[in-house]
Amino acid sequence: MKPETFLPDDYRPAEDEPFMNERQTEYFRRKLLAWKNDILAESRDTIEALQEATRNIPDVTDRASEETDRALELRTRDRQRKLVAKIDAALRRIEEGEYGYCDVTGEPISLKRLDARPIATMSLEAQERHERREKVHRDD
Repeated sequence: MKPETFLPDDYRPAEDEPFMNERQTEYFRRKLLAWKNDILAESRDTIEALQEATRNIPDVTDRASEETDRALELRTRDRQRKLVAKIDAALRRIEEGEYGYCDVTGEPISLKRLDARPIATMSLEAQERHERREKVHRDD
């Protein structure tokens, strides 16, 4: 087990330091873990709220409204469940030393992109090419 990397509270990865050095990887690891913990806490709150809200509503309109709200909440949680899987994959890439590099080109992903979307697996250019190809080849 490696020793924990010291990281000041105000640390932000900078372009002038070596790419994906210990401080940068620790910064992104902590960012991903905090994001995952927030999502899991929200999910627990949702489950508790749904269990507490189970009741018989006699008015059909009110019941329909509540069921619509529940369905929307469950769809949101499903999207977040998929996001947790992507966060876990990013954490694995950090452990394997592959984090921050484009899956397509092997080039470093910009720090700004990683800071905005820490689960990114492609550089901005590769992502744009992928989306253009997807748009051209999709079935309408």
